[in-house]
Amino acid sequence: MSDQIKFIVDNLNKEPFRKNYNLITFDSLEPMQLLQVLNDVLAEIDPKQDVDIREEMPEQTAKRMLSLLGILKYKPPGSATDMSTFRQGLVIGSKPVIYPVLHWLLQRTNELKKRAYLARFLIKLEVPSEFLQDETVADTNKQYEDLMEGFKTLHKECEQLKTSGFSTAEIRRHQRMLKIARQLRVEKEREEFLAQQKQEQKNQLFHAVQRLQRIQNQLKSMRHAAADAKPESLMKRLEEEIKFNSYMVTEKFPKELENKKKELHFLQKVISEPAMGQSDLLELESKINEINTQINQLIEKKMIRNEPIEGRLSLYRQQASIISHKKEAKAEELQEAKEKLANLEREVSVKTNQTREFDGTEVLKGDEFKRYVSKLRSKSTIFKKKHQIIAEFKAEFGLLQRTEELLKQRHENIQHQLQTLEEKKGISGYSYTQEELERVSALKSEVDEVKGRTLDDMSEMVKKLNSLVTEKKSALAPVIKELRQLRQKCQEVRGLREECLQEESRYHYTNFMIKNLEVQLRRATDEMKAYVSSDQQEKRKAIREQYTKNITEQENLGKKLREKQKAVRESHGPNMKQAKMWRDFEQLMECKKQCFLKQQSQTSIGQVIQEGGEDRLIL
Repeated sequence: MSDQIKFIVDNLNKEPFRKNYNLITFDSLEPMQLLQVLNDVLAEIDPKQDVDIREEMPEQTAKRMLSLLGILKYKPPGSATDMSTFRQGLVIGSKPVIYPVLHWLLQRTNELKKRAYLARFLIKLEVPSEFLQDETVADTNKQYEDLMEGFKTLHKECEQLKTSGFSTAEIRRHQRMLKIARQLRVEKEREEFLAQQKQEQKNQLFHAVQRLQRIQNQLKSMRHAAADAKPESLMKRLEEEIKFNSYMVTEKFPKELENKKKELHFLQKVISEPAMGQSDLLELESKINEINTQINQLIEKKMIRNEPIEGRLSLYRQQASIISHKKEAKAEELQEAKEKLANLEREVSVKTNQTREFDGTEVLKGDEFKRYVSKLRSKSTIFKKKHQIIAEFKAEFGLLQRTEELLKQRHENIQHQLQTLEEKKGISGYSYTQEELERVSALKSEVDEVKGRTLDDMSEMVKKLNSLVTEKKSALAPVIKELRQLRQKCQEVRGLREECLQEESRYHYTNFMIKNLEVQLRRATDEMKAYVSSDQQEKRKAIREQYTKNITEQENLGKKLREKQKAVRESHGPNMKQAKMWRDFEQLMECKKQCFLKQQSQTSIGQVIQEGGEDRLIL
């Protein structure tokens, strides 16, 4: 055992392990550390085994190691009945089990590397016979077996070449053939690159033509729109676009960015936490339930306190939250509507072009389109008004619903107080004696008197509250009426201002696009003039002519390369035959040289005479 441990320690201290162990430190390793050492040795043999066993379940680690040891054909010492003991010892990291395995692996590391490499390709996957009835599965299995046999053949040839007598110096003598093969490979790669470049240039030309047509259509439509549009409408559209873009930049996008950062921070925090088991999850669920219970209790206490100021603030907060959500939703709807509008405009442009190609007529004229747009705007205005009325109704409904909840809570509290007061005053269950009856009747009369006074006070208070509410309503009625009119005017002014901003932005954008399209149209016109020009020198400047010339040159170059490739293929066989004859000639001369040297070293038994290219031995 000591010699075995010493051999293991010596090999672990060498490359590639470099553990720096001695006999004492190695023998004092914990079972988990010893299993990690065994896993490192297995990882040197098969790189797939390079894992940290602390991140693996013990059963999974033992199963993985047993599978690899079975592939490497390791036989544990002892009989077949000791296999369960061996598996158990491998799971717990037992030294009597681990040490023989390490000794066996370190003795034949190179051989086991080769065996592990071959096992990845030569271990046949067993497919059940019922699955092989399917033609697709059967064909795939046949291809799999053919590939395995091909791998075996290639591996044998590779091993034969490694053990053959040809040295690197002899292979390098054929520099000319190697140079020709290298040039052939380079030319093949160049041919593929040129074919790919040719296809890319064709695609670019096709996209350029499509883009030119699209730009021409856009220019025509924008000129038509600019001729019919008014400055006021353009200013309004520009103002709307500026306002929408400023809202997206200053409010919506920063909120989304902040939410994404919080979500990223939370996910990073979750990733940094260690893995949780089932017990940890159950504990977290119990804590969450407790916190939810506490939150519900606090909400109930807050509702019982019935603070009017807090209730009003909560209503205002609720309304502010509703408005904020509506604003975000409308911004998203507007963004989606813009995208849909752009898509529809592209589709309309395509359909218009198709219609013009078919019968040469347009779908809508300028006046018809204006009437259609004005009709849509009137409907949109009606829709906005109706939507605003619905929003006011919803807000008022929310206030009434909250008021109803508060009144219900107050009614429940009063009922509870009345019940408590009745129990304190002894209205229920006393003795049947006369004295008790008299006392109960006296108490009842007193309680009735108190209740009567209380009810009178409450009815008087209710009357006062009703009269006060009526006075407030009558006082606020003209103010509310005036406020509604002012709101309508404010909304109209706001709409006009937004429309002015949008039209101004649209006006500048239209001018910019017109200038840009004019420049592009000028370039396209110059290109067309150069292409259709009768002057050859001017025609050569056209991009299409340059591309056509490059394509022709590349096709001629590819043709020459294919002819050269054909010539190399035809001369490959004779050249290889000539190289083999030269190697045979060298071997023959080397044999003659050895025979001559051997003859000179022997005792003078006879005399060798060379005449006419023949060797004669005279005794």
